[in-house]
Amino acid sequence: MWETIELREIRVFLALAEELHFGRTAERLGITQSRVSQSLRELEHKLGQRLVHRTSRRVELTPAGASFRSEAAVAYERLRSVFERTSKEGAALEGPVRIGLITAAPARLIEAIKAFEAAYPRCTVEVKELTMSSLFEPLRQGQVDLMAARLPEGQSDLARGPVLSREDRVLAVAVDHPLADRSEVTTEDIADYEVTDTRGVLPPELQRAFLPDRAPSGRPMKRRRLQHHDWSELITMISRGKIVHPTVTSFPDHIAHPSIRYVPIADLPRWESALVWLRQGAGPRVRAFARVANEVLGERA
Repeated sequence: MWETIELREIRVFLALAEELHFGRTAERLGITQSRVSQSLRELEHKLGQRLVHRTSRRVELTPAGASFRSEAAVAYERLRSVFERTSKEGAALEGPVRIGLITAAPARLIEAIKAFEAAYPRCTVEVKELTMSSLFEPLRQGQVDLMAARLPEGQSDLARGPVLSREDRVLAVAVDHPLADRSEVTTEDIADYEVTDTRGVLPPELQRAFLPDRAPSGRPMKRRRLQHHDWSELITMISRGKIVHPTVTSFPDHIAHPSIRYVPIADLPRWESALVWLRQGAGPRVRAFARVANEVLGERA
């Protein structure tokens, strides 16, 4: 029953615990004495405890009431300050929050955006598509305020918020490729074949995160440069068996092709994306969005 306790019931009880008089409590809160009594009865019923002992001459707290008051008063004040601060920020904060995306928006990001716009109705969220080659430069140059991206090592100027997605790694191969019927492959298997050379397309640190430069045995990965680096060329090269392509499980959702099969990669960690923003100079809208995202998603990387 305690899960249904309302904030107003706590407020009435705390006022009564100070005044120890139903009439003064009603006057202080601007409600009727019967409303004070009703709120108290509802609270006691939900807690399963008698909080106040009332006679014709005096009102006093029971031992359970005194104990509840000492703890509830602290929690109520903290919660009240949160509501007050959020209400002031929500009334004052306005303007756009620009979020950069390299791939489609993860479902968890959409959830955070909805919660932010509900909490700050005078703010709007704008989404901008970015290229992998530029990676974090639009963030550093002020073109976007936050990004949904994988954070490579060594980016000390960036703050990382809640995880937005985690995906298993798969290898895209032609349906008649020697690896196509395998239940899983390793990076040692991948080293036998040519993979896409992403130099100039991906920053070096992201390229190494996507696929290490060498297999566990020390053999270098055989990388093949594409002429145009577009989706059509990539799909055609994979389908013809010219290259294999390490990617993630969402890749076939965007690029589906009957001539391509996806085989799990056993020894690569899951690909993780998170909310990212600049540590220094983040404005109030960015801080507010990051705070809402942390509260709603409840998971930090």
